[in-house]
Amino acid sequence: MKRRVTITVRGAVQGVGFRPFVYRLAVALGLCGGVRNTADGVFIEAEGPEEVLQDFLVRLREERPGPAWIRALEAEFGEPRGCHGFEVRGSEADGVRTAWVMPDLATCPQCVRELFDPGNRRFRHPFISCAQCGPRFSMVEGLPYDRSRTSMRGFPMCLECAREYEDPADRRFHAQTIACLVCGPRLRVLEATGEPIALAAEALRSGLVVALKGIGGFQLLAAAHLDRAVNRLRLAKQRVEKPFALMVPDLAAAAQLGDVGRVEAELLGSSAAPIVLLRARAGSEVRIAPGVAPGLSRIGVMLPYSPVHHLLLADLGFPIVATSGNRSEEPICISEEEALERLGNLADLFVVNDRPIVRPLDDSVVQVVGGREQVLRRGRGYAPLPIELAGSVSVRVPVLAVGGHLKNSVALAFAGNIHLSGYVGDLVTPEAGALFRKTLGDLADLYGVVPERIACDLHPDYHSTLVAEGLERPLVRVPHHRAHVLACMADRGWSAPVLGVAWDGTGLGEDGVIWGGEFLLEEGVEARRVAHLHPFRLPGGEAAILHPSRSAMSVLFEAMGRQGLEWGERRGLWMAGDPWARVVETADFWPWTTSAGRLFDAVAALIGLRSRSSYEGQAAMELESLALGVNMDEIYTFSFDPPVMDWRPMIREMVGEVSDGVEAGLISVRFHNTLAGMIRDVAEFVGCPSVVLTGGCFQNRLLTESSVEQLTTAGFRTAWHQRIPPNDGGLAVGQILAAL
Repeated sequence: MKRRVTITVRGAVQGVGFRPFVYRLAVALGLCGGVRNTADGVFIEAEGPEEVLQDFLVRLREERPGPAWIRALEAEFGEPRGCHGFEVRGSEADGVRTAWVMPDLATCPQCVRELFDPGNRRFRHPFISCAQCGPRFSMVEGLPYDRSRTSMRGFPMCLECAREYEDPADRRFHAQTIACLVCGPRLRVLEATGEPIALAAEALRSGLVVALKGIGGFQLLAAAHLDRAVNRLRLAKQRVEKPFALMVPDLAAAAQLGDVGRVEAELLGSSAAPIVLLRARAGSEVRIAPGVAPGLSRIGVMLPYSPVHHLLLADLGFPIVATSGNRSEEPICISEEEALERLGNLADLFVVNDRPIVRPLDDSVVQVVGGREQVLRRGRGYAPLPIELAGSVSVRVPVLAVGGHLKNSVALAFAGNIHLSGYVGDLVTPEAGALFRKTLGDLADLYGVVPERIACDLHPDYHSTLVAEGLERPLVRVPHHRAHVLACMADRGWSAPVLGVAWDGTGLGEDGVIWGGEFLLEEGVEARRVAHLHPFRLPGGEAAILHPSRSAMSVLFEAMGRQGLEWGERRGLWMAGDPWARVVETADFWPWTTSAGRLFDAVAALIGLRSRSSYEGQAAMELESLALGVNMDEIYTFSFDPPVMDWRPMIREMVGEVSDGVEAGLISVRFHNTLAGMIRDVAEFVGCPSVVLTGGCFQNRLLTESSVEQLTTAGFRTAWHQRIPPNDGGLAVGQILAAL
């Protein structure tokens, strides 16, 4: 019997070739009707025999295009109205915009083959793409996703592209990024003549720095094997030691530089194409300048994700440094004008194009923890895919969360999802503040949502908090570490009660003290602080972040009194007569902290690893690097007198080992093991069966995996971050949950 079905498909179904897929499937099954994009997703009407329609529904899910993801498929059967043929219809822009915006997708294998095929009309076309690859979020201006609502609208299709666009049998059928050498966009070099890829390759071989306008903004490129090129880039960016990411031609080249397991290989070759942290391969035959990642045992590696990258890497045949096109602490540049103004003294050659970038997107950074992907920086390839709310949480009114002060991202909740923006960065410069404010408006405008409630951090001096106060909406102030815990719960879809271990550098506690080593029992309506690390003074306040020796002074004084300070001076951890040592002993006006992050810094300084840092987290990262490859189960002594977890016995034992010349790698492993033991003991004391590990300290793979192992062995269900960054880049998600 002939029937009619109307279908609404929600999820990642726009900008991935879903409508062409629906068309081809319907035609193959002999159905009539049509498909169109709407503000809500994809709407399908089909008529045919009922058993064929049922098969159609099943195959919509099972055979969907690779990048597509169906969150909900609602079908309603009715009487047929009569129709002829099946068509792709014009989009409908009315209604609530709940359709998901797809992230930018790496160039697919089919397009790469065409790119290097001399017989293909898109041979070496630097903007080749199809319905399943190419830019999305960085170029979309509105929903539903159509060419007229993207930055491609300024490039009319040539006759051949128009033919492909209208041909249901073509891979570029209704591909909004469709382009060719005839209709553009076009690549060019500023203030130089010649073929852009060839000029860029020659500049890189010569040790020069190239500024490339990429998918989500400018990148600065340099030959990774040339010390002078890497040093030139560091000096220009004023980036003293913070590691650079590498781009290599293919997976085999990545495996020459670092350990590539199954999950790492999947991530490198995925449509997100993020930077993947790999353990550096000792004795690699491929030379990488020591200045790329000084002092670290892991390197960030990515594969080419745009046609320009593929062309450039194929011509070069060696790894390049590929870092954000910005000055230190500023957002990446997206236009030629601001690139020339802000990068003029950083780059020797500018390769640009005439396709506007709607919003900046940094490269995403991921690592593998416990055999699973963990996103550390959420940008290109991941943003703005939403986080679904657990069934017990509902969105009664739209909520906008402004995040924190460092590693900022913002989030918007409506219609059952949290949409997390791309990485904004540290809000410490006027340029970063301007991008932050623009991102707040852009996220709401894109979805046509007016937030009725704002969520922010408890800290009154954060730039994000100050901006939130000026938005003239009901304001929810969320404690920093509770937001961390809720973000991890949202990431894994967990509900209360949960014991949250929230360890990071600094965050304002509800008692006005700088927290950072917290154990919070999240009970749904509220969170109770059930334990914390023993507090110590923070000489110089937040300035101690870049001075691990100051944290070491304070920790040694807490553990050993004046004797500890004298020991540190004898060991040369700081200069004799250092005024900060006197401050630690006599001044009572510096803030107290329970920070696990600063405890890492103190231990790094105590063992002589680093007394001063050039970027946040450097000492902790180098401390973890020392421990890699060292196997030991021993722990230091500690004590737990609820609610205080006392690390002072550990420090006293550590001082003895340093004095006895024990290898620093052994001390580091034992330190990590001890922290994991502290977490296990608190979990056993609290008795909550579910534990989440959150905060910037759990970017540390060794700490996370050691803690998970000890908790699992003790019978606890344990979760750590995967899709949402454990650092402050995930705070906005937790703020949303608290506001809801």
